[in-house]
Amino acid sequence: MSNWDLLLPFLAATVVFALIPGPALLYTAAQTLAHGRRGGFMAALGLQIGGLFHVAAAALGLSALLAVVPTLYTALKIIGALYLVYMGISIIRTRLATEEAEPGRLNGKVRKQGRSAFIQSMSVEMLNPKTAMFFVAFLPQFADPSASFPIWLQMLILGIIVNLAVTFADVAAVFLTNAVMAGLRKGRHTMRIARWAGGSILIGLGVNLAITQR
Repeated sequence: MSNWDLLLPFLAATVVFALIPGPALLYTAAQTLAHGRRGGFMAALGLQIGGLFHVAAAALGLSALLAVVPTLYTALKIIGALYLVYMGISIIRTRLATEEAEPGRLNGKVRKQGRSAFIQSMSVEMLNPKTAMFFVAFLPQFADPSASFPIWLQMLILGIIVNLAVTFADVAAVFLTNAVMAGLRKGRHTMRIARWAGGSILIGLGVNLAITQR
């Protein structure tokens, strides 16, 4: 880990990876559009926990199973894709069903949606085999066999750093999306568009996950 020839390229690659817009940023933006800033933050937290699951699995060698058992990879990919599509449809339908909700019930609904966004996001990330394969392919490149730390611990530390960098980018996406929404005139029509946009993004991510190769 003290080898700067490995550490500096790792940090550079991590920053680039975190800043490039990808599915995680789109997902966080979609949750923010659908559930507001609180929902976006809870989604980012859920992705963080789900990412840590994959980091630990990669460090312990469990994620390598996906590379040698194609059926397991495909099964997880399909389950994750279907769940994303289900979430997108649910967001759209929930908005349509709650437009006439009484104002006094709004705070409770916001809290419930925040918890739901956290659980859904953590589940989506844990079911995403592409995240697992990313850490399996990325982390070993920067592990130093000659270092005093064991390889699994190096991979764990490096994975946590990557996960935190991605989370910072996700949080920035929440602020940006929320600022855009705040700049728009609030009203039933605007919020309906936001819900449809958020739900459609999730459905699109699910379809993309299902049809793309590794």
